Amino acid sequence: MNAPEKMVIVVTHGPEHPEMATIPFVMAAAALVSDVEVCMAFQGDGVNLMRAGGTEHVFAHSFPPLAELAATVIELGGQMLICAPCLENRELKPEDLESAAEIIGAARLIAEVTAATATLSY
Repeated sequence: MNAPEKMVIVVTHGPEHPEMATIPFVMAAAALVSDVEVCMAFQGDGVNLMRAGGTEHVFAHSFPPLAELAATVIELGGQMLICAPCLENRELKPEDLESAAEIIGAARLIAEVTAATATLSY
């Protein structure tokens, strides 16, 4: 039996770039409903999307509200992996994040990427 497909989506844009912050969640939701495992990796300003309430005020024209998309991705089983040094650079603590967020280091992300059948970056 074949292993399931897996996609890693790297998110580097935060709320100040609504379209670039929204597109990765659209892609993640589409992959998940297509039975593709999804890990979203938040780096740089992208970590701000995983602040508690960080997606609530992000709206990109022609797309569903980001808060709805994020909830769908989480509900469908998407993993939310957050760069530990990026959090430190923004003086964020684990309690500042959405409950679905998992703080990781570089080794974990490399393991996810090398195990993936596809990687996207936004």
